[in-house]
Amino acid sequence: MSDEEVRRVSDALDTVEQIPDRVERVRAKSRIMAEQIRRNPEWSKERSDLIRELWNDGAGMSYREIADHLGIKLSTVQDVFRGYKGSGTARPKKGEAPDG
Repeated sequence: MSDEEVRRVSDALDTVEQIPDRVERVRAKSRIMAEQIRRNPEWSKERSDLIRELWNDGAGMSYREIADHLGIKLSTVQDVFRGYKGSGTARPKKGEAPDG
């Protein structure tokens, strides 16, 4: 996705936030949130797969290089290899093994 496409999606979200009728605004936001929940597993898997490919590819990129290349946080890359999913609140406590 180009920067232009990302900007258009962001602009569309801004437009939703400006819907004057509160009920309609909340309905629109709820539909968008539900749609994103539906997409999250697929998007997360694609990101994780690409992170692993970049790590395993020929020269193999470092975690930091992968994060910079994809424009994501270093901790997100690390989480893929640790097997963490979801929010940080779902991570195992120190000394516990992650759920896999």
